[in-house]
Amino acid sequence: MSRRVAVVGAGWAGLAATVRATQAGHAVTLFEMAGAAGGRARSFEHDGQVFDCGQHILIGAYSRSLDLMRTVDADPEACLLRLPLTLRYPDGRGMSMGKGPQALALGCAIAAFAGWSWRERAAVLWQAARWAAMRFRCDERLTVDQLCIGLPVKTRRMFIEPLCVAALNTPASQASASVFLRVLHDAMFSGSGSSDLLLPRRPLDALLVQPATQWLRSHGADVEHDHRVMSVERDGDIWRVDDRQFDAVILACSALEASRLASIVSPAWAEQAEQLRFEPIVTIYLHHAQARLPGAMIALAAGPQAPAQFVFDHGQLHGHEGLLACVVSGAGQWLEGGMDALCAALLAQMAAAFSDAAWSSKLSVVFRAAEKRATFSCTPQLQRPDSLIVHGLLAAGDYTAGPYPATLEGAVLSGERAAGLIAA
Repeated sequence: MSRRVAVVGAGWAGLAATVRATQAGHAVTLFEMAGAAGGRARSFEHDGQVFDCGQHILIGAYSRSLDLMRTVDADPEACLLRLPLTLRYPDGRGMSMGKGPQALALGCAIAAFAGWSWRERAAVLWQAARWAAMRFRCDERLTVDQLCIGLPVKTRRMFIEPLCVAALNTPASQASASVFLRVLHDAMFSGSGSSDLLLPRRPLDALLVQPATQWLRSHGADVEHDHRVMSVERDGDIWRVDDRQFDAVILACSALEASRLASIVSPAWAEQAEQLRFEPIVTIYLHHAQARLPGAMIALAAGPQAPAQFVFDHGQLHGHEGLLACVVSGAGQWLEGGMDALCAALLAQMAAAFSDAAWSSKLSVVFRAAEKRATFSCTPQLQRPDSLIVHGLLAAGDYTAGPYPATLEGAVLSGERAAGLIAA
């Protein structure tokens, strides 16, 4: 049965919910408070050049995100650069997975990890085999640090911690071990190419936002920008969104905004959403005409004086020669010291990491993007709000209950789940 549906928020979760609800035959109105869609995965124009609000990556296991792109005629093969899972440092240490069955390829890559002793490689292989024997499940109370307590320090710093912060945006000392293992399992056992890195070759707006918006309008959905929804109220079997009537409402906005809108209808749900804690991510774009990395994505050794964990070469991704995007995940402490101090530390880190390159000490900051509430803190035993708030009122967002941490795939899954619950 066709229903009138309101979706509040046009990030990836809201876009996914609107596309799937429109496909199901519902009459959908999408409200977005900003002047454009995209949420925390959007693009900006600065000095005539387009920058993303953050450097996002996908992996081959993100099947729902890839399917959504295909639905709205955004070709993943053209939009994304597919690379085998690679973790390389500027000095050549690290690994790169080869072809073949995912688990076997990972084992071979670890066994050949440049910069580790045979004892360190054996320790990681034994631990990986142990996790597989446990079916990638563990005590829900464990942090990633506690899960990996028996591993050598070097392997934790060069392998576990970068993977943890890339996947969960939460320090290994605080991150949920069970969620970490779930992501690792899906990357390794979701079929051929599931662990591949998918790096955007186009700005985030061109990756999904613009194609999805065009698709929605061409299929009859109503997309309204610059409209902050002020109230969602129940009137019998009808929902009032501001002064308009709908049969169902999906709150695909931020957790705080959803908490505000749901507070009268379900105070308990609203309180749970409001209590979530969040981690910031800062992406700093650097430039020098001759800057070029040995790979499209390079890992960096983060530490007390070194803020970034990864750097991306946009010359190899977007064709913007000399443009580098440095990612500082879990950036709370760095932001406390101010953005200028963070940039100075990053420039020093890059100069030291690529000291053999003439351009390393000549980089300049061209754009800074700080997302202070980028992801929820993915801690052990975290109770996340359910998708169903009350009958007819649903929530979508990477913070809602689901198998993944705060990722693009988690957002898309939540949006599709909420759209599926409309008929139920």
